[in-house]
Formats: sequence, structure tokens, C-alpha cells
Amino acid sequence: MKKEFVITNQEGLHARPATALVKKANEFDCDIKITYEDETVDLKSIMGVLSLGVNKGSLIVIETTGEDEVEAMEAIAAQISEMKIKDQG
Repeated sequence: MKKEFVITNQEGLHARPATALVKKANEFDCDIKITYEDETVDLKSIMGVLSLGVNKGSLIVIETTGEDEVEAMEAIAAQISEMKIKDQG
């Protein structure tokens, strides 16, 4: 399944927020990919995610494929939403 997100965190997907997303992705068995500006990497790889250079306001696509893809997508969406809430605080 695929879903689009706009990153509203001030820092984009750098250091701390990227690490939190990768950690969450690694809790699931399914394949999880993140696409930004036509480049796709494994969301379970911190180096891959950081290499994308996702900034605030960027549109990303998350794709989950496999056994627990629905649960993974829900957890990733919640993690991204939590980053937004922290940013507004």
C-alpha cells in the first residue's frame, strides 16, 4: 500500500526524526520504502533515509509491501503525525 505525506517538522527528516522513523519501520517484517523526488530507498536504512535530504514542506511517498503492511503503514503514519505535533509545540 502507498500513502503520501508532507513533512512539516522544522528539521525535515534529519537526524532525530529520521532515526525515529527508521526505528519504527524496523519493528515490522514487511518491506517499507520511502520515495522523495524520484529516489527510493529502504525506510529501514538510516543512511538511505538521510541521503534523501528531505526538508520541511517536502512530499514523500511511503510504500509498505508484505505480511504486516497495513499495521506498518498505520505505525509510520502515526510516527509522522507525532513529529508534526512535536514541531508545533
